[in-house]
Amino acid sequence: MTPGQILASILLALVIGFGGAWQVQDWRMGKQLAKQDGLHKEDLATITNAAAAQARTEQDKRLATEQQLATQDQQHTKELSDAQRNQARLRDQLATADVRLSVLLEDPASGCDVPATSGAGGVVHAARRAQLDPAHAQRIIAITDDGDSAVIALRACQAYVRTIAPTSSPSAAAGSP
Repeated sequence: MTPGQILASILLALVIGFGGAWQVQDWRMGKQLAKQDGLHKEDLATITNAAAAQARTEQDKRLATEQQLATQDQQHTKELSDAQRNQARLRDQLATADVRLSVLLEDPASGCDVPATSGAGGVVHAARRAQLDPAHAQRIIAITDDGDSAVIALRACQAYVRTIAPTSSPSAAAGSP
């Protein structure tokens, strides 16, 4: 064998050795990449399951809140309807003179505009009263009806806010420490 052939044989052996080493390294890296790919898929599955569980929890909370709001809305609608029905009945009674509105008159002898106590059933004994004109009584009833409606609407708004933001406190909302 000539030195050129020996050199060619050595080079060929080196190329085959490097090629084999490269192939072995490729197999090892392939195994490591496959293992990392499996771990990555497991991590993604865990993250996906956690996100799905959190989404279900949030959806359940939202549905519970919606149901609570619907119940409160029904309650406040009933309160408003009852108040309006009572006001309508009172207006009808005033119109037919079944009921008359009156006011206490000041008693100069006692020095007190309103008696300290009332008798049974709310009747004030020995106090002078003046009956109101039915038209004025109707206006007073309309004003109290508006006031009742406003109070019921305010309670509905407050209940809504408490339901939607149960963790916020009045001092936190006002910016107080």
